[in-house]
Amino acid sequence: MREIFAGMPWWVKWVAVPVIALVVFGGLIATVVGFVIGLLFKALVFVALVGGLIYVVRKFMSTSSSRSDW
Repeated sequence: MREIFAGMPWWVKWVAVPVIALVVFGGLIATVVGFVIGLLFKALVFVALVGGLIYVVRKFMSTSSSRSDW
């Protein structure tokens, strides 16, 4: 492989080959990136919901325990 690229101009190695790779694998790359971003978003929503649930439960437990002190 190195011998093949040795005789090529710099723009073939650094411009043409990456552009061809993006054209060929662009849909696959977009799908993978979209999946990862969607997964991160869902994980963030999950963490926020669990944190909110813990906050509400602690708030409710502290309120109910203070009422039983009366």
